[in-house]
Amino acid sequence: MTARSGGEETTRSGPHRVGDVMTRAVVAVGRKAPFKDLVERMTQWEVSALPVLEGDGRVIGLVSEADLLPKEEFRDSDPDRFTQLRRLSDLAKAGAVAADELMSTPAVTVHCDATLAEAARVMALRHVKRLPVVNAEGVLEGMVSRGDLLKVFLRPDKDLADEIRRDVVDVLFPAPVEPVHITVVKGVATLTGRVRDAAHIPLAVRLVRGVEGVVGVDCRLTAADGE
Repeated sequence: MTARSGGEETTRSGPHRVGDVMTRAVVAVGRKAPFKDLVERMTQWEVSALPVLEGDGRVIGLVSEADLLPKEEFRDSDPDRFTQLRRLSDLAKAGAVAADELMSTPAVTVHCDATLAEAARVMALRHVKRLPVVNAEGVLEGMVSRGDLLKVFLRPDKDLADEIRRDVVDVLFPAPVEPVHITVVKGVATLTGRVRDAAHIPLAVRLVRGVEGVVGVDCRLTAADGE
């Protein structure tokens, strides 16, 4: 499987899912792909990792640039100097000649209906930069990277303002004392106006901050006198 294009930017209201931003066509290899072929594919397609597939496309592992580097790192080193477990693992990879000897397995994966926040948490907890996207049977459907997750911050300011108005302000403050004005500039949302229920103001801030693509919130809402 070979391709380059990533998932296109989307402007619909959230929550956004991995399927909205992932690269759908992916460069992948079989378990017996030779070392040199791995390097050639990464170079040709400008990718930093390759899913390893078996059978009908089930993901069994992932080979990254980090998995390939030990071959060069230990080229002129004395193996007896390295006794820590991590280094022994690197030494094993230095002698590997095929994908199944190099890959990290089992692969850390995600489903296309996972939210971007869920995918980000998996990447942070597992210390990985990208995730194969699989279906219920473990068959590859795409790849999602850290950069893909950041695409949500490309949403136009107008779309963010419209979502804040529809899903937050109109719900919490249907009859404000003064109209609630919403402006979004470079992802920072500012809310101004006077409302009847002061208890809803902190909730509004939390909900606006949760709108995907919002960078920050400047809440200038005030409660009506006597509320």
